[in-house]
Amino acid sequence: MRLTNRQQHILACTIRHYIATAEPVGSKALAQEYNLSVSPATIRTCMGALEKSGFLYQPHTSAGRIPSDSGYRIYVDRLMTPSDTLGRKVEHLFADQLKCEDASFEALLRDAAQILAGISGYIALITMPQNRTTRLRHLQLVQIEVGQAMLIVVTDAYETQSILMELPQSEDESLADGSNVERELQILSNFLNSKLRGRTLGELATLDGSELDREFARYGDFLKTLLVQLNRRAQPSVPTPIMIRGLSEVLRQPEFSELQQVQMLLHLLEEEQEQLWPVIFELPNSLKSKSQVKVRIGSENPLEPMRTCTLVCATYQQDNLPVGSVGILGPTRMIYENAIALVKTAADYLTDTLSQPA
Repeated sequence: MRLTNRQQHILACTIRHYIATAEPVGSKALAQEYNLSVSPATIRTCMGALEKSGFLYQPHTSAGRIPSDSGYRIYVDRLMTPSDTLGRKVEHLFADQLKCEDASFEALLRDAAQILAGISGYIALITMPQNRTTRLRHLQLVQIEVGQAMLIVVTDAYETQSILMELPQSEDESLADGSNVERELQILSNFLNSKLRGRTLGELATLDGSELDREFARYGDFLKTLLVQLNRRAQPSVPTPIMIRGLSEVLRQPEFSELQQVQMLLHLLEEEQEQLWPVIFELPNSLKSKSQVKVRIGSENPLEPMRTCTLVCATYQQDNLPVGSVGILGPTRMIYENAIALVKTAADYLTDTLSQPA
């Protein structure tokens, strides 16, 4: 939805006020605290329009308004800027307190997580770096039914995975015949094996689908999707451990006052890390994009215990390949400017540390 400048400004002020106070926000409070240059009545009308659009809501009929997940999403995407000042402060703090040559990398990650939790007041999550040396041994595309194929992947450890994929539509109906499709898939399988066999799963993150596209033009988008799917399989069968710090700090937040909610979150963090791991370690959408900060707000999180939380995370890299992830988990009433700056700075620092010669 397109918001007017006034609506954007009032939405941003409402979110900042709610983050600071944890109390529903009324038009009078905004008029007193912020230089909006309009009357409380105008602010109230604007807040009503934002509520109708789903960006604000009233927890009680007589209360002020609080941001929805959609309101926070607009704020993160359009209305805020990560804190460069905090980013530089944490960068200096890491440089002063984290010394990789004096300890193991695991100890460095623990200390980094403790620093992030202490500064942010939220839960810090850092995954140990994974080994990405598993290599592709064989690929095979098999037609399952009209318009669908199964990609079968065999690694050098003889582990097998299968991925269901949609086939591209052919404009020439004569080419859609089953035997023609099977022949094309076999040719495509041979081509992929010649190009990809022996490569590590980690290397797939740097491959450019357009190089394959030039030789198989009709299958260009299919090949790019195939590479993305293979890349998403480039993770260890047993997730690496997750360093978790800051539980006691974040549980003091009013959002975590319900015992059942706290128990669900603690169970996820302590007992179900295999479910949490792929949510934190999320590869870039583009095969050529570098590490970037991703923000999952409330209902955007795939796991139920996290749907009252925001997860801010980014991958750190070694040899230009993502090997681990840094995250901050807290209530949706999060200081996003700070959390995003902290995660980006930490991911960049760990990438630089792993890039230094041994």
